[in-house]
This record gives sequence, C-alpha cells and structure tokens, in this order.
Amino acid sequence: MDAKGAMESILDKLPGMAAAIEAMKEIIITNIVLIGQIHAPTFKEKRRATVFMERLVDFQVDECTTDGYRNPVGIIRGTDEGAAPIFVVAHLDTPLNKDMDAVLNYRVSVDAIKGPGIVDNSLGVGVLASLPEIFRRLSLRFASDIVLAGVIQSIGKGNLRGIRHLVKTWPSPIRGAVCIEGVELGRLNYYTDGMIRCEITCNITSEDDIGDQFKPNPILILNDVINQVLELPLPQRPRTRIIFGKIAGGINYGKIPETASLGFEIRSDSDKMVKTVFNDIKDIVDGISHEFHIELNMDIISNLNAARLQFNHPLVKSAGAVMKSLDLKPVSEPSESELSIFLSRKIPAVTLGITRGKDRGTDEASVKIEPMFKGIAQVIGILMAIDRGICDE
Repeated sequence: MDAKGAMESILDKLPGMAAAIEAMKEIIITNIVLIGQIHAPTFKEKRRATVFMERLVDFQVDECTTDGYRNPVGIIRGTDEGAAPIFVVAHLDTPLNKDMDAVLNYRVSVDAIKGPGIVDNSLGVGVLASLPEIFRRLSLRFASDIVLAGVIQSIGKGNLRGIRHLVKTWPSPIRGAVCIEGVELGRLNYYTDGMIRCEITCNITSEDDIGDQFKPNPILILNDVINQVLELPLPQRPRTRIIFGKIAGGINYGKIPETASLGFEIRSDSDKMVKTVFNDIKDIVDGISHEFHIELNMDIISNLNAARLQFNHPLVKSAGAVMKSLDLKPVSEPSESELSIFLSRKIPAVTLGITRGKDRGTDEASVKIEPMFKGIAQVIGILMAIDRGICDE
C-alpha cells in the first residue's frame, strides 16, 4: 500500500477508534487522578515519576527505566528492529505554588475532572501512562519502538532540562515525536518562536534607619523600566514582541517595599532579534541601576531557539487530516513545549492538546472528560502515520 492509501486507511479507522477508547474511560481517569494528586513542582518530580513508572510496569511495557537525568521512560518494542523509535512525551512538573505536603484533591463528576494541576499537565501524563493499555486493547502494533517519556524539569526555571538531556543523549536517531499537553483540543503546534524569559528584581536595602520619604520605591523604579522598554522600536518583520506577564512587590498598602520583581518574555521568529532586544533591555536596567544607585538585577529564567516545520511538511499535513477526520478544527500558534527541542535537532514533531479545560493555574482547574477520547485518538492516528513512514524522507 502506498503512503496515500495507508493514510486513508488510518483516517477511516479513527472515528471508531475514539469510541473504543471511550470504553476504557475508567482506566484513563484512574491514571489521571492517581498521578495528578501527587504534588510535582519543578525540580521535585521524583514521587510522580516513580508512580508513572509503576503504572507503565503494571501495563507491561517491554522496558521501563530512567535516563541519566532521571527522566522516567517506558519502551514498547516494535516489530522492525531497523526502524528508528517514535517518542511520545509529556512533562511531569506542574506550576503549583504549594507546599510539598499539600494534599491535591481531585474530583470526578459525570463530565469533568477538577483539581489543581489537572490542565498543566496532569491530564497529559495520565493519558501518556494509559497508552500501553490502550494499544493492547486496540490490538495496535508498531514497526518502530514507541518511547513513552515523562520528562522532568520542563516548565519555568526548569527550562526544558529534562527533554534537552533525553534527546541529546538518546543513542539512536529519532523518527518523530508527539508532545502531549492537557489542553486545548484542536491545537496543532509545529513551530516555536525564539524566546528569552527574564526576571528583573529591585532590592532597596539600607543599613541606616531612614524614613520612607527618603527611600526609593522599587515598584516605581520597575515602572520606569517598563516605560523605557515600551519606547524600544520593535519590527513587524521579523515579528517581535515583549510581553510583561508578572509583577510583584509589597506587603502593606502604606509602606514602601524593600523589593519588587518584574517578569517578562521577549519573543520573535528571529533568534538574532531576541538577543538584540535582550541587550537593549539589559542596557536600560544597567542605566537605571547606575542612575538611582540601587541594586537592579536582570536574570534569564529560560530560553528557546526559533524552529519550525513548514506548513506543507508531511507530518503537519497528516496531523491536520487526522484532526479533521475526528471533526476537530486545527489551530496553530507558537509553542513553548518540548516541541522546540525536537525541532531544533531536526526531528519532526508536533504538540497536541487532549481535551478542553478552564481555570488553568488555580485550585478549581478542570477538564472535560468526553472530548478526551477524540484527543487520544488523534495522538494514535499521528503515531500510526509516523510509523507508516510519512516523516522518513
């Protein structure tokens, strides 16, 4: 069967596959809840990684181990020893500002799962852990090895360290990859912007017991930084943006704080432009620090290089066809996920969302159950397409 015929055969099976996956609802939800209720902030994912591996062992993957960076990895052996492996990855860490002993209670209703971290990315990890059993019940075999990786130290200050190490040290070529995020169903990410994420901190400390009327206000100093940054000329081509996303400082309405911080991102489809803007902002920070005789520091939290597949790449076209066969409308935008690491190493990859959700980053975060089954079917459809050779050229 030629590539076109193979793809048509895959597309014909997907609607029925989604219905078959729905029959496994209890297993999938159990994995999501079991893994999701384990607290896993960045750099402290060990407990969640252990349970993730235990679930893979329970589902009898052919090999279960960790790499040199403690990323948990399960391998389902393929039928062709000469075929390069296909990766499916989801990040284990969740951006929750909670104590490690905090209890994360998940609630399951008829149509939704609710709980902190469910959107980013406990649902994705639960689905990843369920794939071996889903493959078994659907009688799916692949020519390639399927590598299921729950990567650590991904978000925020983790700066994708887990996936960087896993891909860099993998001993063989990688055929293609699918990155799983909990939401939003319909996302089809196949490119990433260049990005530098920074934090500016302003500290006003004095050994002298001076009154507030003589003390510089770090909030106002950061406001001055913002105003000067907004005056920087940014080109429309290459498309470049500065996004101020976080500001914090002070504990009392009537007292000048001693410290304040500002978080922002520089994004562009040109790495050169990202570096140019970063240097311009660094000059602004250094200038204000010198002018006011204060401690003003700018630190890099994370960074990415711009990378992409073309819209007409076979993987992108096949992924779009898979989604449309499931009555999903593909929506594409830049992604900050593990996708960027695969693309930067010339490995074809896409990032997909599994379901629909809301209230991300809160204790009331929730995801819908019913759309998950199409979301999982799209992952399987794309894995089948990669396995049939759409990325091999």
